[in-house]
Amino acid sequence: MNCRFCGSELEHTFIDLGYAPPANAYLTKADLSAPEHYYPLKTKVCGNCWLVQTEDYARPEELFKPDYAYFSSTSCSWLSHAQHYAQKIVSLLKLTTDSFVIEVGSNDGYMLKHFVAAGIPCLGIEPTADTAAAAADQGIDVVQEFFGETLAEELIIQGKQADLIIGNNVYAHVPDIVDFTRGIKTALKPHGVVTLEFPHIMELIRFTQFDTIYHEHFSYLSLFTVTQIFREANLRIWDVERLQTHGGSLRVFGCHIDDSRENHTSVNQVLKEEQEFGLKDLRTYAKAQSRAEKIKDELLSFLLEQKNLGKKVAAYGAAAKGNTILNFAGVKPDLLPFVCDAATSKQGKYMPGSHIPIYSPEWIGQEEIDFLLILPWNIREEVQLQNAVLEEKGVQFVTAVPSLTIK
Repeated sequence: MNCRFCGSELEHTFIDLGYAPPANAYLTKADLSAPEHYYPLKTKVCGNCWLVQTEDYARPEELFKPDYAYFSSTSCSWLSHAQHYAQKIVSLLKLTTDSFVIEVGSNDGYMLKHFVAAGIPCLGIEPTADTAAAAADQGIDVVQEFFGETLAEELIIQGKQADLIIGNNVYAHVPDIVDFTRGIKTALKPHGVVTLEFPHIMELIRFTQFDTIYHEHFSYLSLFTVTQIFREANLRIWDVERLQTHGGSLRVFGCHIDDSRENHTSVNQVLKEEQEFGLKDLRTYAKAQSRAEKIKDELLSFLLEQKNLGKKVAAYGAAAKGNTILNFAGVKPDLLPFVCDAATSKQGKYMPGSHIPIYSPEWIGQEEIDFLLILPWNIREEVQLQNAVLEEKGVQFVTAVPSLTIK
């Protein structure tokens, strides 16, 4: 396999998580009697452009199906994050009713509803049917397609070039990152701005967040690599912000390469930090496998110990990252009998691979449990607050990444 950006041969493995089904391929009861598709879940690092990427096995249409179960509006903290961004960017760019906003990967309208409320014309681009329908129900205009240069050219013909293009946690999900970025270039007005948010590979390595690796995440990004990809498309990053979301993310602000905006000092600061961390040194990537295995072993030992002691452990959050770690560890319902999730699209289904049943959060109160394993550790505080009554009953909260923590 060659690098999906620069074309160099990929010789260096980053983390190999064995075989797993797609992380968002939740199963119905009938599916349990049918064969389940597993694909290798292995990541490589390019020694030329330093893009970390999954090996290509599953086709995008197998990952982003019409009944895609991830709805952005499920998380209260993520909704707050989106609202804060919308308010900030409208003020920063002085967007008005004469402006036009495009969000790529608009999901269920969690973001664009704020622009609709402000009277700012906007368009969502979302390939999955269920989430696109949820956005349309809120009065948001949605194109149900995958974004790339071809679709961008069609939008120009329709007079839909953007003052602002938003891409929150979509850049890592793109199989052809070059075509996607060229599409941004095409769809952006001469003085327009694009903002992209994505988990920072530096934080993934620093805190061994290996459970954020799954088939839908084709790329694991640094500012250095994204700067190169932008440059290839004649775009330029002029500002960058560090975010706490998803265990540590970056929000980059981009424009056309010949735009008059000056680069903020933040760009060179983050690039320098990445250099000092060693993101262009293969030795930095070499220890990730053993650290991931240590976390996996700690979780499995904990679950086995509690089973032997007659204790009951349940889980909260049927998140993709949870499916990664559970399948890597080989956890089944005998160790983790159920998981609760607020997303109605997941309730009544089963986790891929592990076949653990998914119930509504109300189920927790009906069961006597000793521990609650929070699989989406990035929203641990939100989950603990929502389940404070369990703490009063003596239930302890557990997270596995970056190390086993019991509180």
